[in-house]
Amino acid sequence: MEGIKHKTVSANGLNIHIAEKGQGPLVLLLHGFPELWYSWRHQIVYLADHGYRAVAPDLRGYGDTTGAPVNDHTKFTFHHLAGDIIGVLDAITSEGEKVFVVGHDWGAIIAWYLCMFRPDRVKALVTLSVPFVPWNPNGDLVQLSRHAYGEDYYMVRFQEPGEIEAEVAKMGIPAFLKKFFTHRDAEPYYISKGNGFRHSSGDAPVTLPHWLSEEDVEYFARHLVKTGITGPVNYYRALRLNWELTAAWHGAKVNVPSKYIVGDLYLMYKMFANDYIHGDGFKRDVPLLEEIVIMKGVGHFINQEKPHEISKHIIEFLSKF
Repeated sequence: MEGIKHKTVSANGLNIHIAEKGQGPLVLLLHGFPELWYSWRHQIVYLADHGYRAVAPDLRGYGDTTGAPVNDHTKFTFHHLAGDIIGVLDAITSEGEKVFVVGHDWGAIIAWYLCMFRPDRVKALVTLSVPFVPWNPNGDLVQLSRHAYGEDYYMVRFQEPGEIEAEVAKMGIPAFLKKFFTHRDAEPYYISKGNGFRHSSGDAPVTLPHWLSEEDVEYFARHLVKTGITGPVNYYRALRLNWELTAAWHGAKVNVPSKYIVGDLYLMYKMFANDYIHGDGFKRDVPLLEEIVIMKGVGHFINQEKPHEISKHIIEFLSKF
């Protein structure tokens, strides 16, 4: 695809597939659920055309990255995921080199924790959709989500090994992806047991948005069929363990220059908008947060839905450093 090169690097006990293009300062692009490096296809080309080296890995448990123990969710903690990224950087950069990091969804979460654990390796950060979520003494995200949204909320449904795997097998991976990608309302994802997505039930065809083609879905689906969904779902199954392991970072700050971009149709924006994102909390936890961008009428998969705008926002911020 437009000169994008692919290779595998050994890092943190895995064989990690990366896609890359361009020469210049390195921009590491971290994807979310249930995606791949391919989510950054537009940004890779744009960044390369503007003097950057864009690198997008398939994260642990995804795509052409191999070696992850997918039957053990305890190997999918923030520490493992940040370790993978440091391993990739050690493999493709000079010793101790700082890089730019851009993350979306789970990639954003990994990026926030990478900046807390290893700020010495990050020059500046752009996160999409998911803001920094500080450690909560009241419980982990699954507990809090169960209390707020009930047993059908997707994070809760993902917890029981084998259950969501059977649900997706029944639905079919292409249908699962289409229903997941096309959810745009600022409402929770509900997956009712035996009935699939509440917002898109039944076998009726899903109309794809302009930014997502059948070929795109086929690319994601082909890789998810190959790897299975357990690896990607393990990120959610490790949330309780992450909460336990990161208690020592209660009150810790992210001291890396940062920019945050979110669509106003995304649930987490609705959840955190007034009290946190537009209040004092976000800036308190990320003192070097320089800019918050709210994109109107845009959903969760923001880097695919608005690729040109997101690419421009990234370049505008990175060019300051």
